[in-house]
Amino acid sequence: MSSFVIKSIGNVLNATSIISSKYASKKALNLFASPRKGRYSEDQRRIIDSAYFEEITYDNLSIATYRWVGENKTILLAHGWESNASRWDYILQALKAQDYNIIALDAPAHGRSGGKQFNAVLYSEFINVVIEKFQPEVIIGHSVGGMASVFSVHNHELSSVKKMILLGAPAHFTGVFTRYKTMMGYNNRISNGLDNIVLERFGKPVAYFSAAAFAEYIEAQGLIIHDKKDKIIPYEDAQLFANRYKNSQLISTTGFGHGLKDSSLTPRIIEFING
Repeated sequence: MSSFVIKSIGNVLNATSIISSKYASKKALNLFASPRKGRYSEDQRRIIDSAYFEEITYDNLSIATYRWVGENKTILLAHGWESNASRWDYILQALKAQDYNIIALDAPAHGRSGGKQFNAVLYSEFINVVIEKFQPEVIIGHSVGGMASVFSVHNHELSSVKKMILLGAPAHFTGVFTRYKTMMGYNNRISNGLDNIVLERFGKPVAYFSAAAFAEYIEAQGLIIHDKKDKIIPYEDAQLFANRYKNSQLISTTGFGHGLKDSSLTPRIIEFING
């Protein structure tokens, strides 16, 4: 969406909020939670065609999983917003070469998984179901996939997970929500309304959902990788993770962007997994 379209939508909802702030806030949240892409293209389907496909369920929603069978450690791959399991194509061959048992999943409303809307809390429940079934020792989560993985391990105390790799992960939901509100140019009526909906829906304020704060209680070893010039999730989030996640190390990059799809990082990831 162009900045003009984004601001136009924000202006319409701001005007609507004068009549009904609750209605406008619900529309704003629906917009925030509705991915515009993330379903598979034909080229992306070819990437996952070699995997063993299996659907499992959570709360009547289907969870698409993909498995490349190996005899070594079981690795779970959790992609980010408006993506799918094909995003791991850049590292799959290197992981297969290590004979890892590789599991990937599609997030809610992404790929071949069910649902029409997405949030990190629901994603964390998807991840929990997958972990319970496949018992991975290692999770690699990109962006909100990293955040949701932290939520899952913290909330469910998943003992099989010994190591977590967080790639460009947001440290807290407050930052994600604030950037969305700013981008759309929402007024205070909608901004406050969004916060109230989160409180009503999840029983906790927006500030509660802090992956960095949760990481303080996670015993699994952590590897945090973040680019200093990440334009999606600020580098400060990585620093916050590193400060709170005591059993972790931080690798800072420059020029790899938010995607962090650079082959130079792969040996360091594998070294951490095998160490």
